[in-house]
Amino acid sequence: MATHNISGLAGWVAFLSQADIPVLKQTARELAALRQDANRLSARNVADAIAADPMLTVKLLRYLQQHKRRSQTSEVIVVEQALLMLGVEAFYDKVPATPHVQDTLQGQTNALVELLRVVHRAHRASGYARDWAIRLNDMHYEEVRIAALLHDLAEMLLWCHAPQEMLNIHALQQQDKTLRSRAVQEQVLGFNLPDLQKTLVKEWNLPQLLLDLMDDGNASKPRVRCVALAVNLARHSANGWNDAALPDDYQEMGDLLRIPASDAMALVAPDEDNSCDLAQPH
Repeated sequence: MATHNISGLAGWVAFLSQADIPVLKQTARELAALRQDANRLSARNVADAIAADPMLTVKLLRYLQQHKRRSQTSEVIVVEQALLMLGVEAFYDKVPATPHVQDTLQGQTNALVELLRVVHRAHRASGYARDWAIRLNDMHYEEVRIAALLHDLAEMLLWCHAPQEMLNIHALQQQDKTLRSRAVQEQVLGFNLPDLQKTLVKEWNLPQLLLDLMDDGNASKPRVRCVALAVNLARHSANGWNDAALPDDYQEMGDLLRIPASDAMALVAPDEDNSCDLAQPH
């Protein structure tokens, strides 16, 4: 679909609400392999494949919300629960792992690399959030993990559908490191990505719990703070483990987990592999 005539927050919300959400090609390959292997085809294995892909995860949750049964009284944001409610075969039929981001961004290698960097960052954030939620004895730690995984969904979608605009934003920020992300986004797009994210989650009728957990404005709540800090740590460490913002992240992480900042730092850096394997087009 052509996107050059789309403008403003309302225009992009309308477009993204009609556009099919692309998924990672490696996710599609894994799901196809599972479907062909009766010994490995299970709700758990399929859920694990889905849960690693933020775009397929939200695609599943959105479908479930759109086809919610009257008997469903609680919101579901955990992938395995969603899959069990829908059924494995129904998932394959109703929520296909197409189109692929690599096809959507064919000929846009630079944008594809940047998109995969964001996905890799989301994976790291989700891992941090899950680990910290477990340390805090959160029995529903998977909800926290999903919220961190999907925190920057709007950015991923715009890398897919507005690659030139996103490359312009990236170039401006590379030229001047002091520029605030929201200001640059508003300059180029006419709106900022957090506002797009909130509007999409509401427009798509995604679970309120997911919206609450992804809302940095609720950072006084421990679970939201866990998500926000995980996202920040993943974003800052992606710039290298000498990023100037990391000491503050370690301090906040220590406050969250009630441990010294030095112990917090030891949990995540510097021995962690900071390579970006996902940032290679496949």
